[in-house]
Amino acid sequence: MDTQQSTALTRALAEVPGPLPASGVIHIVIPHTSRFTVVGNHLAQHPGLSSTAVGIAVRIQSLPPGADVGIKALAARFPEGESRIAAALRELEAHGYLQRTRTRLPGGRIVTRTVFCNQPAELLRTRTAAAPPTPPGRFPAPTPAPPPAVAPAPMPEPPAPQAPVAPAVPEAPGPAAVPEPHPPVPAPAPAPSSPPCAPPRSSRFVPPPTAPKPPPPPLPQPRELTPELHRTATALVTDLRRHAPQLALSENDVRHLAPGVAAWLEREAPPDTIRHALTNDLPRPLRHPAKLLRHRLTALLPPPLPGAHDLALPRRRVAVTPFQTCDGCDRAFRSHSPGHCRDCRTEPARTAA
Repeated sequence: MDTQQSTALTRALAEVPGPLPASGVIHIVIPHTSRFTVVGNHLAQHPGLSSTAVGIAVRIQSLPPGADVGIKALAARFPEGESRIAAALRELEAHGYLQRTRTRLPGGRIVTRTVFCNQPAELLRTRTAAAPPTPPGRFPAPTPAPPPAVAPAPMPEPPAPQAPVAPAVPEAPGPAAVPEPHPPVPAPAPAPSSPPCAPPRSSRFVPPPTAPKPPPPPLPQPRELTPELHRTATALVTDLRRHAPQLALSENDVRHLAPGVAAWLEREAPPDTIRHALTNDLPRPLRHPAKLLRHRLTALLPPPLPGAHDLALPRRRVAVTPFQTCDGCDRAFRSHSPGHCRDCRTEPARTAA
């Protein structure tokens, strides 16, 4: 099959008209007649989108209206995991290609409505040209009314022949009629300049794919790695492939992960609990089993069990007044400060009375 494809491409390459480039890609264009989707270069060559986001955008654009484009539906179609597909959808939201809103149906059910636009920049440009925004605090200038039309004067008719009459006495000339001037028409205010198209709003900040990632947290280590503890931890890590065939680790991976399992055993975690935490709900397909086990050993590390003195109820302390020695009779009495006892304090008062 590979030989036939290579031969077909070689024959088609020989039929390409014109000189061929010395390097780079050479296109063999066969026009589509059915089952094709038009994709713009603004998406196919977008400088800010990852290849996963571009591929998912093309996939969504090729689906009919009403198709399921959720994270789980796309993860079942693509080999990428759910986290990577979710990040790609957030990229498309940030650049205006995708919008997801939660809508309540008449029956009370809440669904996610997904809207995809193949040219978000053209959509924003069309809306801006159709309805230019008005700056805050100002109103659009009123449209000046056209001046009233002046009816044309009627053409004078030729006078009919009449008999000669006596000349009339000339009257005093009256004031000439002055036409009423029209009110001045206000000049139209200049239209406010439309602000540049703002970039599409994003619900959250998506770092570029080339942003440096923080280093992973270190693998937990036991306080004292005894030979017995190390042997038990190594056996538990090696035995994981019996319960999950995807966790077939190498000797180097087992040697690296054994101290993390020993830290769990040191905190009195039962082996069944550790095995369940490491093998439960594994992603499919699992590409890096050692990295997954390292993450779970670090993120799911249980705290140390409390001791008996930590679980005991705190004792209620009773304030005790200390003993003092009387300066007059040397008897002991309770007081917070030194001085005389009650009898010595009352005896001077009796003597004075």
